[in-house]
Amino acid sequence: MAVNKTSYIEKSVDDFIQDIPDIQKRDDSIQLVQLMQSVSNEAPKMFGESIIGFGQYYYKYASGHEGSAPLIGFSPRKATISLYVYTGLEEHRPLVEQLGKYKIGKACIYIKKLSDINTEHLTTLMQETIQFITTKYSRIKN
Repeated sequence: MAVNKTSYIEKSVDDFIQDIPDIQKRDDSIQLVQLMQSVSNEAPKMFGESIIGFGQYYYKYASGHEGSAPLIGFSPRKATISLYVYTGLEEHRPLVEQLGKYKIGKACIYIKKLSDINTEHLTTLMQETIQFITTKYSRIKN
């Protein structure tokens, strides 16, 4: 049975953000922390070495893969900011399409800078994602 190798770690979110060399990504990260904390009502925590996560849930797939993951989160990577705020559900696709300038993976949204997207639509997408996850999986209270 496969278990997720990434988990929450004891590392300062503030220190991580202050170490981001790109000023724009650093400022965007500060704003994203405030926004995601407000939407999730959860404190930011480091999920692995480079993801800032909010809240936590436990999942187990039919394949046997299981683990825990943040309800929502983001990672300020070198090229883009990865937003982990999307379930991949077709019914949430219209919310994603209204975001603005982005690229998308299976369930990850990539942006160059926060000002490229509509934060009202991002907020709604995060709320829908949290609702879906907490309905389908077991939320872990920290």
